[in-house]
Amino acid sequence: MVNKITELFNIKYPIIQAGMIWNSGWKLASAASNAGALGLIGAGSMYPDVLREHIQKCKKATNKPFGVNVPMLYPNIVEIMNIIVEEDVKIVFTSAGNPKTWTSWLKERGITVVHVVSSVKFALKAQEAGVDAVVAEGFEAGGHNGREESTTLTLIPMVKEQLSIPLIAAGGIATGSTMFAVMILGADAVQVGSRFVASEEASSHQAFKNVVVDAKEGDTQLTLKELAPVRLIKNKFFNELQEIYKKGPTVEELKTHLGRARAKRGMFEGDLDDGELEIGQIAGLIHDIKPAAQIVSDMISEFNEAQQKAILPFY
Repeated sequence: MVNKITELFNIKYPIIQAGMIWNSGWKLASAASNAGALGLIGAGSMYPDVLREHIQKCKKATNKPFGVNVPMLYPNIVEIMNIIVEEDVKIVFTSAGNPKTWTSWLKERGITVVHVVSSVKFALKAQEAGVDAVVAEGFEAGGHNGREESTTLTLIPMVKEQLSIPLIAAGGIATGSTMFAVMILGADAVQVGSRFVASEEASSHQAFKNVVVDAKEGDTQLTLKELAPVRLIKNKFFNELQEIYKKGPTVEELKTHLGRARAKRGMFEGDLDDGELEIGQIAGLIHDIKPAAQIVSDMISEFNEAQQKAILPFY
């Protein structure tokens, strides 16, 4: 499968393993890359020295391209970016911030830059900033979402209509058939998060992986829009938030209840009651935990099958 994205990253398949906090360490990134996808290390949950260690271990575990996802609201952003350059990482996905801040700096150092957006407006701003590609992420996605609540089905063709650089679709994609669907809509590749959470190599806690596999339709919901919209599995912490919302809380009251390290507590430490359990709506279609290589292989097989079906009459 050769297209703009496989050529841009020098990978076999147009599949990006999302750089998710507390899930995407070097084991997952290297496994995804070795399988022909592009693996990403999620820097958002790593101190600078921890990120350096993960990059070094990833380089030893794969000779294939991999990258780092960097939320630009990270407090140690300067140190993080310098480590990426020092460790000769060639691909960076940025998110949660203005792409103009770092794109030129990274590209001047020979790094391919991709920015994650949730709307046409921000896709165009990313293109103007000089990024090499854009990830357009729909409302279905797990973790932090855009405020526009545009679904992947509507977002991808709207972004494609106005974008001239490669487009990567994200949000609600876990199978080869959904991959085929968004590529028909104009995407050049897909970024997959939730399906890789339920992988053997994901750094998340086994208890969290089990909850993802057990999730059904309607078990996730977007909340905390006043702070940063985030899609969570409904657990004790989520239900407590809903009770607080009934009283018309202030932003400060929401911040107080959220506290610190909720995501780490839930996804990394396995506190299924009081932690944040970030996952996409597509969790209802994820029924098992597999090696990352099997996930990639299954998606490509399903993609080819969907492609074959598409050339047959529908009636």
